[in-house]
Amino acid sequence: MAETLEALRSEVVACRRCPRLVAYRERIGTERKREFRDQEYWARGVPGFGDPRARLVAVGLAPAAHGSNRTGRVFTGDRSAGFLVRAFYAAGYANQPTSLARGDGLRYRDLYLTAAVRCAPPGNQPSAEETANCAPYLERELRMLPETRAILALGGFAWSAVKTAAGRVYGVPVPPTPFAHGACAPLGSGRPLLWASFHPSPQNTNTGKLSLPMLVGLLERIRGAYAGPAIGPARRR
Repeated sequence: MAETLEALRSEVVACRRCPRLVAYRERIGTERKREFRDQEYWARGVPGFGDPRARLVAVGLAPAAHGSNRTGRVFTGDRSAGFLVRAFYAAGYANQPTSLARGDGLRYRDLYLTAAVRCAPPGNQPSAEETANCAPYLERELRMLPETRAILALGGFAWSAVKTAAGRVYGVPVPPTPFAHGACAPLGSGRPLLWASFHPSPQNTNTGKLSLPMLVGLLERIRGAYAGPAIGPARRR
C-alpha cells in the first residue's frame, strides 16, 4: 500500500526515538514561557505542512522550543516564523503574512514546509545520532512529493541534511556545493535543484545578514528557475 503524507505525519507526532529530545520538548511544555503560561504546549514531534503538490519544498533546522514545539505547526509562533511567512506571502506562496497558531487560516500554495529534525533540541543543536534518527522522515517526505522542482534549505544545518537526503532519494552523489545564501546545487536532468538561504533567525534578521528583500528575491529567483516569473501574493490568484 502506498505511503501517505498523513500517515507519516502521525508517525512523526508519535515519535520517541530520541530520549534527550523527548525529555527536553516535554519539559519545555510543562515549564512554559511566561508569556505563554496559559497555553497548552504541543510538546511532540512536529510534522511538515503545506501543499502536497508543491513544486517548492523548504526545509528548516528543527522546531523552536516556544515556537513550533508550542503550536504544533512548523515555523509557527515565533520571530523566525514571522519573518519567513512574510517572505512566503510576498513571493506568492502563502495566503497571509502571519503564522501564529494551528487553525489561523494559513495555507501554502505550491510550497511544502518541513524540517531536518522534528523535535525541539536544546540550544538548537541536535546531536549526530538525533539527526540520523530523523533523516528517514525527510527522505520519505521527498519521495511522497512527486511534483518537487526545487528544495530550499534554510541555514547551513538544513543544507547538509538536505544534500544528504536528496542524494539518497534521487540516487545521485551528494553535491559538493558549499553553503552560501543563494547557492544552487543541480542534481541532474529531471531532478530538483537544491537551493540555500541563510536561516531566518533573529540573529540573522536583526543584524541585516538576511533581509526580507533578500529572501523574497531568492524565492522569486527559485520560482523563475522552475516556473517562470513571480506573479505576486497568493491572495491575488
